[in-house]
Amino acid sequence: MTTTRLDLDREQMGRDLVALVLTVVELLRQLMERQAIRRVEQGDLSEEQVEEIGTTLMLLDERMTELCDRHGVRPEDLNLDLGPLGSLLPRD
Repeated sequence: MTTTRLDLDREQMGRDLVALVLTVVELLRQLMERQAIRRVEQGDLSEEQVEEIGTTLMLLDERMTELCDRHGVRPEDLNLDLGPLGSLLPRD
């Protein structure tokens, strides 16, 4: 029986995990933003709600930028290539 040793870089694994989590958060952020835009365009929201949503989305975007900077992840690293399906994250 042959034993194969697998060398794992724990630091790289940690960065990859952070990138994966941030990818999921970014996908959800973009979906929420698109839903908010649809609701604004439909006229379903009051002016106060529109302001609150805008502020919330802006703060979430800033926080994502901070998290990417803190963990050394570039925004383009969050967009996974799904092969024939294209990219995971639509371009803003």
